[in-house]
This record gives sequence, structure tokens and C-alpha cells, in this order.
Amino acid sequence: MADKETGDIAERICELKKEQDAVILAHYYVQDSAQDVADYIGDSFYLSRLAAGLECRTLVFAGVRFMAESAKLLSPEKTVLMPEPRADCPMAHMVRKETVDKARETYGDDLAVACYVNSTTEMKAWSDVCVTSSNAVKIVSRLPQHHVLFIPDMNLGRYVAEQVPDKHIILNDGFCPTHEAIELSEIEDLMVRYPEAVVCAHPECTPWVLEKAGYVGSTSGIIRRVEEGTETDYIIATVYGVSHRINEGIAGSGKRIHFPKTTPICPNMHMVTGEKILSCLENHTGEIDVDEACTAGARRALQRMLELAKD
Repeated sequence: MADKETGDIAERICELKKEQDAVILAHYYVQDSAQDVADYIGDSFYLSRLAAGLECRTLVFAGVRFMAESAKLLSPEKTVLMPEPRADCPMAHMVRKETVDKARETYGDDLAVACYVNSTTEMKAWSDVCVTSSNAVKIVSRLPQHHVLFIPDMNLGRYVAEQVPDKHIILNDGFCPTHEAIELSEIEDLMVRYPEAVVCAHPECTPWVLEKAGYVGSTSGIIRRVEEGTETDYIIATVYGVSHRINEGIAGSGKRIHFPKTTPICPNMHMVTGEKILSCLENHTGEIDVDEACTAGARRALQRMLELAKD
């Protein structure tokens, strides 16, 4: 977009926010133009906490569907709008009810179902607690049950199991297609080119990529590691959209970030733009509702996450 067009869009969005008492939340993975007009930018946990506490009539969620649904669950009195209603998360659907039922039958009361927030409202309702990549280790370690079925992401679940060895973590076979596709060979190529670089990887990556990482953490954790680090070069194993925030944070520092040759772009997050945020506010489109039959259970799992994640 030309600078003038960008400025016009931002100005019009600002006017509409005031008229509609709206706040725009954006995930780090959406396009730069969406991040640039957002009031708050963050990862899933940060945005979940915000959604529960913001005082406004309308939330515009620049992200994928499970994020907007979580915001609606935590703030049922608010109108929640999605700028791109087609933006979904494939991993959010990668678990079957039979998997949960079988685990509960096998382990009884000594089982907790921990559900990554990257999941549908229905899946959350099957669960005892939700987690994010930034708090999964803390929450699982605090659960009273010994057996924990971790849904839907096997890669994050495997990472949690390594960090909490006293728990029996049962894995599901779901995964994030974008993180799963990050090739070890491309990370190794970058390590040869930049031998002093730190590999910063999201725990949704495959275990062989995580083995090469000097830092494993959530999206916000990766950003913080680069901003606070003393190294010059950083190899980033997560979705490319995070580069916008990192580059803002390290401007003028001499630091450099490097992504795999096959750029990790989430096709769903990539659909979310500043222009679509404007259209959403102008036309009041993309309103999100949740399945009433699942609301109570899903909200309970999210609220328990917020409680267990407290320091």
C-alpha cells in the first residue's frame, strides 16, 4: 500500500473505533498492515487475558477463528468481529472425541485433558484446562492429576513432556502445518552460514528442529529473546509474521534475523490485512458467535487456564 493510502485507512479505522467503542487485537502472525492499525499486538495468551479484561463494546480480532471464539467465550457481553472469517487453524480441528473419551475411560479421575488454545470451542468443552505455548509447562506441572492428555498438538505436547518428566503426557497426533513444514536441513544451512547465531524455535516445531534450538519458547518469548540477546544473528523457526515486531524492536541495534529458505507463512493468518479490518468496522461484518451447547465447558477451561497461569 502507498503511504497515503495506509494513512487514510488508519485514520478511518481510528474514527470507526471511537464511534463503535471498539478495540483491535492482532496476533503477531497477521500481515504488517493489520498489526500497524491494532491497539494491542501479542501472542495467544496475552490476547486471551486482554480480551477478558478490556472495557469496550466491540473487539475486532485480527487472527484466526479459535482466537476470536476464545475472546467471545471470555467476554460474552461484547461483540466480537473477525476481519477475515475464513481464517481458520487446521490444527484446531485435529482431535476426535473418541480420543478424549478413551483416555478418560482408561485413567479415570487421575487424568486431566489439557487443551492448547489452538482448538475449537467444542474441543475446549471436552477439556479440563486450556494452555498456550507460553504457559503450557507451568500449567501442566500444576495439575493435580498424574496423567495428562495433551490435545491437539503433538509437538507442543512432546516438548511439555520433556519439561515435566514427572507427569505421564499422552500425545494426540495433531500439528501446525506451518511449523511442521520447517525443514531441519534449512535450519542447518543457516547455522552453517551464521555459526554464531542462536536458533530460536517455537515448540510447535518438530523435535529435530527443537534439538538445534538455543532457545525454545512462545512467539512473545522469541521476540523477547532477540531483543534482549547480546548476539548479532538469530535464526527464527516460527511464522514469518513475527519479523515485523522483531525488526521494530531491534532497529538500529545491528542485530539480524534469518528465516528458513522456505518462508514459514501461515496462509490463514496471512489473509488478515488492514484493509479487511477497515471493511469489517465499516460494514459490521464477521461477527463471531459460539456454540451454546459448548459454551459453559469451554469457558471453564479457559478461565482455569487464567487462574493456573498466575504467578
